Amino acid sequence: MELNEDIKAARDIIQALLKSKKMIRMYPANNPIYIKTIEDTYARYRDYFDYREELILRIHQNDILWESENIYSNAEKEDNLALFFFKDGLRELKFKRGMSQQEMEDFLRIISLDFEREVVDDDIVTLLWEKDFQNIQYVADEIVLADDDNYEAEATQQVQEDTNESDNIMKAYQDAFSEEEVEKDVTIIPLSDKDLQQLMHEIEKDSQDKISKLVDILFETMYLADTRTDFEDLSDYFISAIEYSMRHGDIAMIISVLTKLQDILGADNVDSEIKKYLKKIVTYTGSEKIIAVLGEFLDSSQEMDDKLMEDFVKLLDKNAIIPLMNILGELKSIHARKVVIEALIFLGPKDIVTLAKGLNDSRWYVVRNIIYILRKISDKRAVEYLLKTVRHADIRVKKEVIRALGELGGSGVFQALRECLDDPDDQVRSAALRSLGNITSEASKRIIMDRINDKGFKDRDFEEKKEYFEVLSKWKDAEVFGFLSDLLRKKPFFFGSSKVDEIRACAAYALGFSGNREAITLLGKYKGDGNKLIREFSYSAIKRLEHGQ
Repeated sequence: MELNEDIKAARDIIQALLKSKKMIRMYPANNPIYIKTIEDTYARYRDYFDYREELILRIHQNDILWESENIYSNAEKEDNLALFFFKDGLRELKFKRGMSQQEMEDFLRIISLDFEREVVDDDIVTLLWEKDFQNIQYVADEIVLADDDNYEAEATQQVQEDTNESDNIMKAYQDAFSEEEVEKDVTIIPLSDKDLQQLMHEIEKDSQDKISKLVDILFETMYLADTRTDFEDLSDYFISAIEYSMRHGDIAMIISVLTKLQDILGADNVDSEIKKYLKKIVTYTGSEKIIAVLGEFLDSSQEMDDKLMEDFVKLLDKNAIIPLMNILGELKSIHARKVVIEALIFLGPKDIVTLAKGLNDSRWYVVRNIIYILRKISDKRAVEYLLKTVRHADIRVKKEVIRALGELGGSGVFQALRECLDDPDDQVRSAALRSLGNITSEASKRIIMDRINDKGFKDRDFEEKKEYFEVLSKWKDAEVFGFLSDLLRKKPFFFGSSKVDEIRACAAYALGFSGNREAITLLGKYKGDGNKLIREFSYSAIKRLEHGQ
């Protein structure tokens, strides 16, 4: 197929996404229009993957690129598919051949959510991670585009308007009280909702000012204290102030207290007996009681300052690990769970053994999150605990732990992954294979080649066979090149020839990723092969090598 036809096929996919995004939002799943939209979109995907292996869309702010070609561009903010993906951090979407209609429908339902109007606690990246698609992959970063370029100017204008309104109110009060005579017959106007909100804000502000002054007094008193009883009382007062601040969501106040305490604890001229009382306050901040209140606050908060939470977590001690794991299983909001996960990623290295206890939780989703945390920490000490989780009953947990083992490596990992290659579930087998490919060591290469050489390999499902060769193609050495070339040349026996031809076609497919242009001559001999699969895979491999892909 010519390049312009490839571009047209990719653009058709984009148009199908745009149409589906609108239609799915408008109609319920049992509506004929909804059903037809799903079927038509899936037909577009089937057409695209007739002789292609993957579709990679690179996301820019207002553009979507296929290879180096711009296949979608929109400078507007409304109905801008590129901006919709870009502002949530998506930078690349990859669709693979073999995607089922159900998998595609689940993806379309995610991108059809109206994140601005619907009650949605998460973003696109989180939903994609939660769904754990097999044939849809993505690349994301943490840079999220602001919803409006004029946000700062509009916010400044709004503040000025609010300030003017408040000034006018104060001026009205002053003018009223400065009058020498007050009209007796005055009509009392009831407070509006806006007036009540402003009044409540002032009351809340006054309360915060008082707790701030109280904390200042406590620190001043600390320098005057000279008995054990004084410090015991002071530590209790500080604890009460921290608990009050947490219940009112005043994380900034707690950070201020803990920062000052840490400075005092780090001073050489402070008596060790005094430091014991100060450490008691820091430890209490990470206690079950305070962390439980934090969880309630995270779940109920509409807007959370992530930087504030990051600063708070940095001041916690390792005793907060268990309480944080406890609330992780109770939180309702996905964003709240993400905050706690990030906190555990930071605190976990202080006590890997305690963090690993979360792997024994009875709830699969907690275990999966703990594995993810250990994977992000990348401490090889975690491997011995993760190996015990490979046989977990839940497939989602097994897949996550296999990924973690593939990234961490270490003693015992190869044996565990080799065993997972024989798991009854195809998703687990696929995860184990890809983890071996991520390690890219001589040992993992040998395991994969031995499996392909095994006499029972030919009876595996074709897509699974193809995945083995795709992973093996990561090794660009002479041994693998010779191995693939020999398999392609292999002449099948009469019985079982179709199974052997599938292996030969997979070898041709993998040679296309070898980067070795010497394979072009060999592949050219099979462009006219009697087997359609070998013929098509040889042709696409040559094309890939010629274009240096």
